[in-house]
Amino acid sequence: MVEARPRRVALVTGASRGIGRAIALAFGRDGVDVACAYSSSAAAAAELVAQLQEQGERAVALEADLRDPAQAAGLVGRTIEALGHLDIVVNNAGVTRDGLVLRMSDADWDEVIAVDLSAAFAVCRAALRPMVRQRSGRIINITSVSGVVGNAGQANYAAAKAGLIGLTKSIAKEVAGRGITVNAVAPGFIDTDLTAGIGGTVVEQLRALIPAGRYGSPEEVAAAVSFLASPAASYITACVLHVDGGLAA
Repeated sequence: MVEARPRRVALVTGASRGIGRAIALAFGRDGVDVACAYSSSAAAAAELVAQLQEQGERAVALEADLRDPAQAAGLVGRTIEALGHLDIVVNNAGVTRDGLVLRMSDADWDEVIAVDLSAAFAVCRAALRPMVRQRSGRIINITSVSGVVGNAGQANYAAAKAGLIGLTKSIAKEVAGRGITVNAVAPGFIDTDLTAGIGGTVVEQLRALIPAGRYGSPEEVAAAVSFLASPAASYITACVLHVDGGLAA
């Protein structure tokens, strides 16, 4: 009798809303069990877990303050404790504290770097230990078009997201021989809570910059992540996959 392979397990940070929520739901449809990490919106995280469980997936909500590297790294062990093992990591959590460099405070710089870059490093480092032992794994870091081309008023965010690309490529080269792929997805303007606050003529001005002529959806980003986490992407590593409607072309 052939023993059934265990279901794949994913850890998704920033899973309670927006792109992270769409990624968690996409994994659920793929038959992947999900640890949904969040730092606020406990009710939204609980609702997401309930939805995944109703679909027949195992899912847990894990709260963590990603400004604390120990809490970020601890998500890996908590995921394995709750769901048995770990196959996929998606570093999606991020914050913005926009402002011109001349007016940007140290606190605004430090918080964005801590959550958007340092937390991803802590999670990757912790996740690589079990992945190296099992000689398999997928790490997908959610960067941004801002990290590729820069953006006025977002020096902290663009620097963190550019750093995430460098982190992705470097780790990918270190572990490619261990059956682990490390890739990044770079969304452009996506229709989420973050962009919902942009109103009036600004929306039209931004849309005019996008060759596709529209904002993307969280589900379109999730589809890219789902592919990179799948067996079909086993020979793709150190890649930055743009989901931006041609914005960075």
